[in-house]
Amino acid sequence: MTGATDPFSASIIPFEVPEQMRAFAEKGVSQARESYAKFKDAAESHNGAVEAVFTTASKGASEYTAKLMEFMKANTTAHLDFAQELLGVKSPSEALELWTGHTRTQLETFQTQAKELVELGQRVANETAEPIKANASKFYKPAA
Repeated sequence: MTGATDPFSASIIPFEVPEQMRAFAEKGVSQARESYAKFKDAAESHNGAVEAVFTTASKGASEYTAKLMEFMKANTTAHLDFAQELLGVKSPSEALELWTGHTRTQLETFQTQAKELVELGQRVANETAEPIKANASKFYKPAA
């Protein structure tokens, strides 16, 4: 099919597209391209932010786990040392004194460790949320 029998041939179409329609269509195509470019940029930025969140969260979880393991090792060592000292006591009063001192020390240690874990958890949470905040601020500007 060529020439006059081609339904899309310019010679068969009995009218031309008015200039206003052509301008309207071109404007629509231009706006669609701009919207696509903005969407693509947003999607790429969003993917980067999600990747940063997971990287930071993973690093924070590893750091938190390492801190828990450090505390567990220290607490286990303290309990084993206490048990060994307890085997060497000569009287019930000496055992009670040792037990009281160990309990007080372990309570203070627990409070310190709990405080460190809370601070670490808050820092990790803030660092993990930072890429989300930074990404959101690019796209959601406050109304003036």
